[in-house]
Amino acid sequence: MSLAAATATVTASGTHGFLSPTGVEIAFLLVGLVTFGAALVTVTTRQLVHAALWLVVALGGLAVEYLLLTAEFIAWVQVLIYVGSVVVLLLFGLMLTKAPIGRSPDADSGNRWAALAVAVAAAVALVWVVVDAFRTTWIDLDGPAAGTTRVTGESLFRTWVLPFEALSVLLLAALVGAIVLSRKAKADATPAATADTTGEKEGAR
Repeated sequence: MSLAAATATVTASGTHGFLSPTGVEIAFLLVGLVTFGAALVTVTTRQLVHAALWLVVALGGLAVEYLLLTAEFIAWVQVLIYVGSVVVLLLFGLMLTKAPIGRSPDADSGNRWAALAVAVAAAVALVWVVVDAFRTTWIDLDGPAAGTTRVTGESLFRTWVLPFEALSVLLLAALVGAIVLSRKAKADATPAATADTTGEKEGAR
């Protein structure tokens, strides 16, 4: 009985609880708060360039969260695809369309309450799905690696090949969108330039 009691005591003392957070969990919470703040500024600022830069912070914060969850492959995919490609294409789109650098009053559509309702509903649904799926699941940081590049790559390219390839369409759509916007801006600028040139010629005569 004494041996069983000692074993139970050791097991109980080694059980993880919410009142005894580790350094990783504290870092996860702090990075999450920074990421949430950056995402909030992204959707509330009226300066398009600032919104793009804060989006980089938010996506980078997500990559750090993946690293803290020992999902290094997903973290580097987040950095390479979203931070290194999508945001860069977004910035190129802003430059090609000659978007205003300062405040843009027309950037607000006036549907803030509808957007807030949709965002809250999506957040509640996402939190409910995650909590329901991982209610009793804990990540053993001292156990065998479960989110390394090798483990995740094997699962990804054996089970999730088609969804992974479908995500590559996102980059193509962003690139095509940037090209279309730039061509439209050039087409709108050409008649104005032609009219100015004609007016200068007539004035010279």
